[in-house]
Amino acid sequence: LQGGNPTATVIALCSMRDFNLAQETCQLAIRDIGCLEVLINLLDTEEIKCQIGSLKILKEISQNTLIRHAIADLGGLQIMVKILDSPDKDLKCLAAETIANVARFKRARRTVRQHGGIKRLVGLLECISAGSTGLTPYQAKDTEIARCGALALWSCSKSIKNKEAIRKAGGIPLLGRWLRCSHANILTPVVGTLQECASEPSYRLAIRTEGMIENLVKNLSSEHEELQMHCASAIFKCAEDKETRDLVRQHGGLQPLSVLLGNSENKELLAAVTGAIWKCAISGENVSKFREYKVIEALVGLLTDQPEEVLVNIVGALGECCQEPINRSIIRKCGGIPPLVKLLTGTDQALLVNVTKAVGACATEPENMMIIDRLDGVRLLWSLLKNPNPDVQASAAWAICPCIENAKDAGEMVRSFVGGLELIVNLLKSKNKEVLASVCAAITNIAKDEENLAVITDHGVVPLLSKLANTNNDKLRRHLAEAISHCCMWGSNRVTFGETKAVAPLVLYLKSNDPSVHRATAQALYQLSEEPNNCITMHENGVVKLLLAMVGSTDETLQEAAAGCIANIRRLALATEKAKYG
Repeated sequence: LQGGNPTATVIALCSMRDFNLAQETCQLAIRDIGCLEVLINLLDTEEIKCQIGSLKILKEISQNTLIRHAIADLGGLQIMVKILDSPDKDLKCLAAETIANVARFKRARRTVRQHGGIKRLVGLLECISAGSTGLTPYQAKDTEIARCGALALWSCSKSIKNKEAIRKAGGIPLLGRWLRCSHANILTPVVGTLQECASEPSYRLAIRTEGMIENLVKNLSSEHEELQMHCASAIFKCAEDKETRDLVRQHGGLQPLSVLLGNSENKELLAAVTGAIWKCAISGENVSKFREYKVIEALVGLLTDQPEEVLVNIVGALGECCQEPINRSIIRKCGGIPPLVKLLTGTDQALLVNVTKAVGACATEPENMMIIDRLDGVRLLWSLLKNPNPDVQASAAWAICPCIENAKDAGEMVRSFVGGLELIVNLLKSKNKEVLASVCAAITNIAKDEENLAVITDHGVVPLLSKLANTNNDKLRRHLAEAISHCCMWGSNRVTFGETKAVAPLVLYLKSNDPSVHRATAQALYQLSEEPNNCITMHENGVVKLLLAMVGSTDETLQEAAAGCIANIRRLALATEKAKYG
């Protein structure tokens, strides 16, 4: 190779290719004898045949991680990026394919971007034959160039800055145009790049608005599993947005997703498909379709022996499907509750968040609740309140609410958890708003049992609730007001709420824009107004004017609570006047 005569060099390159370059010993031998430097120097010559010969070898051996790093260290990427401007199509293809191999680690991806590689690679997608089916030899070459360009972009797109660079270089519409063609070999890197980039909102918007969902759905029925997987994965990421979920349904995407559940051997495909089903199921209309296609039964059948990333999605999907009451009994009838409860003993945080949600949704049916209780599910949920992750804590507390509402002897069940009530009261010291709202909701349910209300009072629930009163988070306000209202029913708690300064901040809640906050607050104020000192505080804080407006509400609970509170304030005023003036 080092002879210097172009013909001799080409012959040497050809004989080198007779070795098995896929073998690690050959790959490392090339590196160890200093041959990589020679190959990379050949790229810098004007001899196209030498450049092509060198790239053919580099393309093969760059499958090896050590070689990839060595090529980058020797400045090979910069030269290959330059070659992308060459008029020779074969040369461009080889350079792009080799970049695709080398750019599998962070520093290499950065080098490609910093030397203008992203713009040039996007340029390789700009040929005329996108979307056509019968290809002339000339168009076939163009398709090959675009395929290699897409492969390189796919490798580069793992970095956020490169995703942005691809977008700025006008890559999205070009990828969208290639998405319309029917050749799996180019579709795979194109969809691969799109699904990689779909983690960015700007790409999700483009995929939705530039008509790409239809083609992603179409390719779910391809016979190439890798392509199906990337399409499902792109839908998984994009279906966070409601419009996209509707488009998937309108283009008939829910059925092919359902069919793919049958292919449970390929775990990567299964993870993408179950992810897409989970996110699509956030829309109620899609849940009805999934029920038609027997998806719930299929998902329950997959609840055992799956990798965690698949389980997270399956359980997420089941949780969403429970929006429809009928599906909660389908889950029970096909034996889904025991495996769900069993998953409550896991450790994976994302899985726990989804499982608690699904178990909580199932618990809204009394028949399901009996099974959950028999399997000790409520105790498992309760112990998740000790989990260090606030998302898990909140999700567990939300799930405990329907369990208490639907259990046969809820009060007794809750008392049987040793230290359980103290644990939940202490979570009122959390800094996380979602944890606080969910724990207030659980306390509302616990306080319906007088004995348990006495216990949580002893654990200091009243001052802790009062401490939270100065919040402007409507979700927390609503559940906090409900908890206060239920905790007034024991001993001197009404007086204590007044002493711990909970009354004045509650009055402000009536200025919220959320009607459910008004309802909960009026009920809490009505309960608190049974205590004279609280009436005085409310009156001083201008509650009467706010409540008078609510006496005319169409919501009867709100109307009644507002009227009751005003009546108590008036009654106190009359009594005071009578005492004063006789």
